[in-house]
Amino acid sequence: MDQARSTISKIFNGEPHSYTRFNLTQNMEGDNSQVEMKLSSDMDEEVGGNGTAEHLNHNSNRKPYVAQKLGRTPKNLCFMAAATLLIFIIGYLIGYLVHRKKDIAQPTCTNSVIAPAPPFVDERGSAPVLDWDDVKKLLNEKLSTSNFETVFSEFSSSNHQAGSPGDEDLANKVHRKFKEYGMKTWTDEHFVKVQVLQGTNKVTFKGQMMETQGFLSYSASGPVAGGVLYAYFGREGDFSDLRNKNINMSGRVVLVKAGMISFAEKVANAAKVNASAVLIYADPDDYSIGETTALYGHVHMGSGDPYTPGFPSFNHTQFPPVESSGLPKIVAQTITSQMATNIIRQLQGPEAPSRWGSLSRLGSEDDVITVEVNNVLVERKINNVFGVIKGYVDADRYVVIGAQRDAWGAGFAKSTVGTSILMELARSISQMVENDGFKPRRSIVFASWSGGEYGSIGATEWLEGYLSSLSMKAFSYIDLDGAVTGRRAFKVSASPLMYTLIDGALNEVTAPNTAATLFAQYGKNNWESFLLENMKQESAAYPFLAFSGIPSLSFRFSNGNLDYQYFGTNLDTREKLNIATSNEVPQLAQTAAQFAGQIALRLVHDYILRLDVQKYDKIIRTKVAQINRKVADVQRLQPQLWPKALTMQWLMSAYGSYSRASRNLESDKKNSDLEDVEMCRIINDRIMMVERNLLSPYVSPYESPFRHIFLGSGSHTVAALLDHLDALKTQNPEADANQFRNQFALATWTLQGCANSLAGNIWSLDNEI
Repeated sequence: MDQARSTISKIFNGEPHSYTRFNLTQNMEGDNSQVEMKLSSDMDEEVGGNGTAEHLNHNSNRKPYVAQKLGRTPKNLCFMAAATLLIFIIGYLIGYLVHRKKDIAQPTCTNSVIAPAPPFVDERGSAPVLDWDDVKKLLNEKLSTSNFETVFSEFSSSNHQAGSPGDEDLANKVHRKFKEYGMKTWTDEHFVKVQVLQGTNKVTFKGQMMETQGFLSYSASGPVAGGVLYAYFGREGDFSDLRNKNINMSGRVVLVKAGMISFAEKVANAAKVNASAVLIYADPDDYSIGETTALYGHVHMGSGDPYTPGFPSFNHTQFPPVESSGLPKIVAQTITSQMATNIIRQLQGPEAPSRWGSLSRLGSEDDVITVEVNNVLVERKINNVFGVIKGYVDADRYVVIGAQRDAWGAGFAKSTVGTSILMELARSISQMVENDGFKPRRSIVFASWSGGEYGSIGATEWLEGYLSSLSMKAFSYIDLDGAVTGRRAFKVSASPLMYTLIDGALNEVTAPNTAATLFAQYGKNNWESFLLENMKQESAAYPFLAFSGIPSLSFRFSNGNLDYQYFGTNLDTREKLNIATSNEVPQLAQTAAQFAGQIALRLVHDYILRLDVQKYDKIIRTKVAQINRKVADVQRLQPQLWPKALTMQWLMSAYGSYSRASRNLESDKKNSDLEDVEMCRIINDRIMMVERNLLSPYVSPYESPFRHIFLGSGSHTVAALLDHLDALKTQNPEADANQFRNQFALATWTLQGCANSLAGNIWSLDNEI
């Protein structure tokens, strides 16, 4: 076609032409057609009867002769015009047929129906998206309090413990709803080990035997006897207070109040002082749940199935017979407040610290109590249920929104509200995509977990099963568990990478029944100071963040710093939550959905992930300064423990490398072409690697699953370094200078590795280490 058009143009422009031969061949339904044409140029060829050519002189002085030799000039011009037109038509038809044939499906042996062309998907950075204000408006229009009332009723259940028929029924409901919303759905099946109560557990004190229906899964079993020792909330500081009073804690049965820290942490702290057992009760000063209400929970210092640590519990998969290092070796049991009051009233021994309340005595070694735990280990099948809304540009990158589905009893605040928020977000966003023109750049995965009450088993097993894939493709997790437990306060725990996102949502989402934003209502002009709290290990967001290195977020409306008092009881009902929220459960759930939804939608709407890598800069700088001050103290007070060759230079250099890399990334973001899909993807991948590269590569996921050096737990963390320096400074016999130097080096190179990755290509480092 191009040659034909060129020739035609030259003919009409009177330009000289060379002798040209076109061989136009097109296979149309098996026929070969050839069109051959000759165009004269410098010499016009006139074919006579004998087939020989007589050449014409084109000299301007011979024009009359030329005209005479050509005979009827107008006729020849008409012939040339007709030939030209014929060439054009044939070329056009050939091009049309070639193009059309590519769009026609190959005929089958039974018919020749033309298949419709597949829909065009724009893979460019300019894939059509709504303005952010339009996206927010659409989400708010879809979420309503009346819808939440309907969903609450649909997903409420009085009995849905993990792996029970009630849990399976709810899983089927979630699966059906996801399919109704037009999402791709799937399930994830695991066989996990949990402890259940067989019969009753017993406590005997001064001849009186007391039975309780409550229990703590993963406790050690058997009868244990020892002198009672009251230890307040069972925190490390509380045991330090007892140590300072020269109280023997070895072999004692420790009595502690519920709250402040998890059951698992209380038991782990007691085990560190060689206690033989732990009894936990709900103090009436903190919990108004009645004197005889039983408490339920677990004491695994970790998450997931503790009998397949680091591995997924897929289909009875056999692994070496190992147990999680977080399983307690001592007995643990809950008792009612009535039982605790009866024990405390009879205690002898030293006086309790005044700040511990009205308690008069701590107990003596002669106040012997026997604890009998008869928990039985069983295997349960649990199912996680998923639905996905696929992105239009980077479909293989996704944010995960999840909620726990199981509970010890009714679990209305623990699981029903979170599941309802999950379902309403799935419905609303699906409708936005289907009906309102919203086209997310990245995907959104909705997850309904089981096994949450036993330590986020469902979520953790999924992470363990797909860790290599998830750590590369999942860029955030938003946890909806316990999102509504009160109305007077609002709390957030999250990766620092998500602080900017949180700030934006707090300033855009309106608080319930007011015209003020969440920031204005609760933030007090500095939300990081008043709303931010440490992420709890029992939150499903914690393994995403500290085990998998995926930036995560959890939040809650509450009435104070203590946990919701009905968690882990059979009293977690709609009626109790109505009292705690002044009958504003639907309004608070709607606001929680708007808050979580805006953060998720922002992450899939923008060209560049709105995760702020510079937020870690301040945290790292603060920690490095703290370590530097404590190192100086050790060098001054214990110079023999600190070799002169060991300096802070490498740690400070690592911080400097991260700081430069984070600033350079911000510059790259500002100077990038947002229409360039590949460039956006490269920048986003650099952002996604930050959290993952803060997981220490030098410790085993089996021994220390929560490997994050700032937000994890274990000897590899920066917090452990600071504690070790304190121990060295005071010459604590448990402090080991060589062990500290090893930890110090590994933490330094973890940080340096994160900085190197953030910098981008290896040639971008320019020997700045």
